[in-house]
Amino acid sequence: MLLVINSNNTNTVFGVFDGYTKRGAWRISTDAHRTADEFAVWLTQLMALEGIRRQDIDGVVLSNVVPQASFNLLSLCRTYFRQPVIVGDAAVKLGIKILLDRPEEAGADRLANAVGARARYKLPGIVIDLGTATTFDVLDGDGNYCGGAIAPGINLAFEALYTRAAKLPRVEIRRPHSVVGHSTVSAMQSGIFWGYIGLIEGLVARIEAEQGMKMTVIGTGGLVSLIAHGTKVFQHVDPDLTLLGLVDIYNANR
Repeated sequence: MLLVINSNNTNTVFGVFDGYTKRGAWRISTDAHRTADEFAVWLTQLMALEGIRRQDIDGVVLSNVVPQASFNLLSLCRTYFRQPVIVGDAAVKLGIKILLDRPEEAGADRLANAVGARARYKLPGIVIDLGTATTFDVLDGDGNYCGGAIAPGINLAFEALYTRAAKLPRVEIRRPHSVVGHSTVSAMQSGIFWGYIGLIEGLVARIEAEQGMKMTVIGTGGLVSLIAHGTKVFQHVDPDLTLLGLVDIYNANR
């Protein structure tokens, strides 16, 4: 079985796959000070609840965008599991071209999304990942990574609104009953929810206009379930796309 680790700015997701069948997935807040031993105790206990032993893991693939967390994650893999395939290492094959001015700047999670989308969906396309940031990744017909756009994530924007405006409360992020809010809370919910719907629909339309074609739009990330039911822009919603892309990368490099 394969241990898949996707470490992002807010959360780190650990998944165990048997082939392409997900046996379990667990999420923990990203903390650069969390040691390899702490990770191991937490993870092996959760794996055991699904009947998975540490000895069952015969491969590891790691995607990490938080440099400060690298040492402890690598120590976890090497001490308790195996030497990982690390997305972003020069020797690791992706099977796609990175068509950026500076390819080394492409985030490991965004590359995993591109690889996962190439294997599963008709392209050209746009992968929209709703997490700490809201990212738009543009893929050509061959699945090559062409670039994209980065906007603040939903939670990040909401937190900034709360902390920088003295009279605005912290409220639940959810779809409001109407676009026009009739209270401070509903107005804030509308601004965030429908504002991000407008951001997504507007950027997709502009990308398609710039590329001169309709594109397959795939939604992923921890917050995609919050937004996806408010718009018809997504042809596919795939919360596990990043993890599946990491499985693809491991298989191509094993």
